[in-house]
Amino acid sequence: MAQFYFGVQRSVDMVFSLISFILISVSPSNGYDPLDPHGNITIKWDLLQSNPDTNDVRVSIFNFQLYRHIERPGWQLGWEWQGDEAIMSMLGAEATEQGNCSRFKGGENLPHCCEKQPMIIDLLPEASFNMKTSNCCKGGVLSSMVQDPSNYAAIFVMKIGAVNSSDGFKMPGNFSFGVSGYTCGQPVRVPPSRYSWDSGRRWTQALGTWNITCMYSQFVASSSPQCCVSLSAFYNTTIVPCPKCSCSCHASKCVKFGETPPVLQETRDWNQQLPALIRCSSHMCPIRIHWHIKQSYKQYWRVKVTLNNRNILKNYSQWNLEAVHPNLKNLTQVFSFNYEPLNPYGHINDSGMFWGIRYYNDMLLQEGENGYVQTEMLMRKGEDFLSFRQGWGFPTRVLFNGDECVMPLPDQYPALPNNGGNGPIFSLSLIVLSLLVPTIVCF
Repeated sequence: MAQFYFGVQRSVDMVFSLISFILISVSPSNGYDPLDPHGNITIKWDLLQSNPDTNDVRVSIFNFQLYRHIERPGWQLGWEWQGDEAIMSMLGAEATEQGNCSRFKGGENLPHCCEKQPMIIDLLPEASFNMKTSNCCKGGVLSSMVQDPSNYAAIFVMKIGAVNSSDGFKMPGNFSFGVSGYTCGQPVRVPPSRYSWDSGRRWTQALGTWNITCMYSQFVASSSPQCCVSLSAFYNTTIVPCPKCSCSCHASKCVKFGETPPVLQETRDWNQQLPALIRCSSHMCPIRIHWHIKQSYKQYWRVKVTLNNRNILKNYSQWNLEAVHPNLKNLTQVFSFNYEPLNPYGHINDSGMFWGIRYYNDMLLQEGENGYVQTEMLMRKGEDFLSFRQGWGFPTRVLFNGDECVMPLPDQYPALPNNGGNGPIFSLSLIVLSLLVPTIVCF
């Protein structure tokens, strides 16, 4: 009877795990991330001074996301003017096109940009000193709040003019961020920003302040995942691979082993995104993450995590890895990686963020002999340690650079040698999957 009860309980646990896995996997498609519920890109537009002919504006971009960062080629901020406005001059950024400025006659210098829908990009680090502002000139790269809080913002200033300026200042609309996966809302007027002067002895404030919020959705960014997870453990000789076709099934877009990849011509365009070219595999993912339960001690257990870059053309700078695991609250030591608990809800400490050590392994190199980084960690066996049964030693969710990774189904996790057959659980899992397929399609 006890054996029957254990089998039923194990089946029920696996079914609930399967349901949770499926629901979590599709959750980022709507732009909401339960690991970072308040994360967003906020664009603050401050009207500093309004003159009869021109308006002075300060634009601040803040990355309020815990672990998603903006990497090269960087942000490209766009909007649409409501009238015939033009950007007369800029500091800290530049427009990609000047446009047709023939409507502005007279004067010594033409406006910086006369486009109805300007596209603004950050300056490069080597820009002239007289063109810079504070927190500018990083090539559009923004760090996340956890990884590098000193580089999460970008600021530029503009002088805006118009041929017919009698109507006063008009806030533009239709903002875009220029990074795949981000969608921006309309400007919302908020209390004016305040600025400190004379070491805090005097405060000034903007004439008007508007906030534009941009949210990220993995579903909008890409129609297919970008990473997958494989599993193994010391107590089982089976290595559970990434699910087949985790990221794609089009083998024609990959380079087979033994083949020489096409030569990539050097590009001088900072804003150009490198094409994806990966090594052929059954999962076809650019990033593979392997979680290995390495050893079990009396009071601790040891895990080894390896990140493999299978992208032949791309290095991942400032990479990061997020994991959800019930025993992360008992994490004792992490070797060769940085670690920070995420704990987004204050009372559930089961998620954390890993990233490389600066100048040591913060760059995940392209596919090849050195195209991997790895760490080991020790976790204490607390009173709530459940044992390694039912795959408890493996994470329930893994993300790379903020994108959800495809994981094996729970009933495929490496089992302890004394576990019974997986037939009933596998059958039950198929039933649950068949019931949830219409729900998944709706997402």
